[in-house]
Amino acid sequence: MQDLVPLAEKVAVRLIARKQTIAVAESSTGGLIAAALLAVPGASAYFLGSAVVYTREARRILMDIPDPQMKGLRSSSEPYAELLARQMRARFSCDWALSETGAAGPGGNRYGDAAGHTCIAVAGPAQAVMTLETASSDRLDNMHVFANTALTFLLHTMAQRD
Repeated sequence: MQDLVPLAEKVAVRLIARKQTIAVAESSTGGLIAAALLAVPGASAYFLGSAVVYTREARRILMDIPDPQMKGLRSSSEPYAELLARQMRARFSCDWALSETGAAGPGGNRYGDAAGHTCIAVAGPAQAVMTLETASSDRLDNMHVFANTALTFLLHTMAQRD
């Protein structure tokens, strides 16, 4: 996790300078993104909350996204990542929301995605979504790569608003 904290510090500097807030929804990173953001002293100035949305039940309970709203969507997809980010932003009334959903490994997921697949979305003053394929089945390594990529992607998206 130590590799994630410098990125989280850059996010924190931007958020604090702008007096903005963030919330995070993550799946295959298991809370690493939120942990990195919370590891920065002063996180209470910008971090509003997070959810590890790892299961269908978590999606329904934590995100208030019922099954009918998922019609035509599948987890671990860009549209689903965008939905998670928009939902987090709305539920927390924050300036920025970051979401991640994927398959860390060692096997793929039930939707046909290989291990090393993740989709990341940012909702805020700028919107963005991306897909990453690491081609690796190393679960722990993928979790860290996904979290690192998500924080880097957030920084890049926030920079569009500078």
